[in-house]
Amino acid sequence: MESKGRNKAIFEVIPLTERDCLYVADRSKSEFTYPMHSHRACELNFTQNANGVKRTVGDSVEEIGDYDLVLIANGKLEHAWEQHNCICDKAREITVHFRPDLVMGNFVNKLQFESIRRMLQKAECGIAFPMSAILKVYHMLDTLSSEKSGFYMVMKFFAILYELSQCEQMRVLSSYSLKTKSTSEDKRIADIQDYISKNYMTDIRLPNLAKMAGMSPVAFSRLFKQKIGKSLSDYIIDMRLGYASRFLLDSTNSISDISYECGFNNLSNFNRIFKKKKNCSPKEFRETFRKRKRVV
Repeated sequence: MESKGRNKAIFEVIPLTERDCLYVADRSKSEFTYPMHSHRACELNFTQNANGVKRTVGDSVEEIGDYDLVLIANGKLEHAWEQHNCICDKAREITVHFRPDLVMGNFVNKLQFESIRRMLQKAECGIAFPMSAILKVYHMLDTLSSEKSGFYMVMKFFAILYELSQCEQMRVLSSYSLKTKSTSEDKRIADIQDYISKNYMTDIRLPNLAKMAGMSPVAFSRLFKQKIGKSLSDYIIDMRLGYASRFLLDSTNSISDISYECGFNNLSNFNRIFKKKKNCSPKEFRETFRKRKRVV
């Protein structure tokens, strides 16, 4: 596939040292122009009065409303908030960056932090919170950057994470983590994921993968679903759709070419699966999210 002209994500260096806990940026914005990026730090990002902004997290692309709150706990998951259809010139964005070891060490493994640990595992693919959760933590977010004591700022942030971890309606965004292996301890599954990520455009068959893992097809399918949380076929489809979504936005290749390059055996099959998963056709997806509006 022709890749020239595609927007490449940048790697952002976050001003956090080993002695720091948080980096909090609270700012008013007239437009969203920062490019697609990734960084080693985890990120909690809140936007207000940003209706129409296009939020991209991995292979998830959505137009957000007036309020949006997202948690990303994956140093390789690319993401961006772009102007798109937003016409408001007084948006607010609060971004909290924190080092993974702040919450992933022995401290968070204690029983009282179990819900935060589970939430951060989900956040490896990015998670969005409903309005009910946003309202619950809004006051703490609103005053986080103005907290004079660094100690109380960190404690307030932990309180925010805890309240968010109690939300039952949090929604995973990306169907998988682009360019990121599973954190599963089972090396066989991680090796298979790596193989699929490099060969998603080819014909991938269960017997071949099971043989690579040294297991029977039935046993391998059971283990894969247990470790990953979805069937092998769904995982491969989601990965192919993820790359297809990015190619639709970042390249000028025809939809037919993209479908074949991403491993779908025919265009009609690609259109059917894409619409089922994304609730729109590939053509509608491209036309909707490639629009650009600039606030002057």
